[in-house]
Amino acid sequence: MPHDRLSVLTALQAQGVCPVFYHADPDVALNVIRACARGGAPVIEFTNRGDFAVDLFADIAREIARTDPDIILGIGSVLDAGTAAMFLNRAARFVVSPALVPEVAQVCNRRMVAYFPGCGSVRDITEAHALGCDIIKLFPGASVGGPDFVKAVMGPMPWTKIMPTGGVDPDAASIAKWFGAGIVAAGMGSKLITDAAVKAADWAGIEASVRSAVDAVKAFRQA
Repeated sequence: MPHDRLSVLTALQAQGVCPVFYHADPDVALNVIRACARGGAPVIEFTNRGDFAVDLFADIAREIARTDPDIILGIGSVLDAGTAAMFLNRAARFVVSPALVPEVAQVCNRRMVAYFPGCGSVRDITEAHALGCDIIKLFPGASVGGPDFVKAVMGPMPWTKIMPTGGVDPDAASIAKWFGAGIVAAGMGSKLITDAAVKAADWAGIEASVRSAVDAVKAFRQA
């Protein structure tokens, strides 16, 4: 199977920045996804938003598999096992939730697909570990304690791999603060892929924005 669980986890941690995005127009979505990949972030979370999201994802994933097989497309905003199964059957390579949903973890584990559950407490994190989740989505990142929360968790549980979404900005200062606290990756949405850039069809601008964030993570790690 292409993009198995281990390769997805490795690629996500290597790029450090996970673009989080949704658009109802498949052509727009494909352009954004390809711009992110050109910018150094081929692991991308497409969110489960709007009507017919499953059909939309299937169309996008099928085209990506044909034209850009190195792109790793996952699905976000999944809150039940049935929805997870539908997206897995449409080639989602990882699944993300805003909350910890044990039934989703079980579905993903049966398919050996990475599941990143949204956690906002130490109890959530330990339960996610017990369910076999490799990377924890800290959500909403800034609201549940930000980098200080990450540092506090990493003390007694240094094996924890945290990916916050919400509160990490695509600039060197924010990236240094969060990655300095111990995160392995960060989900970034509208501040990375701005509405203005999407409306203007500024794919080169989105590529540059992603490249800047990915480079900032790389520079911090090498410092």
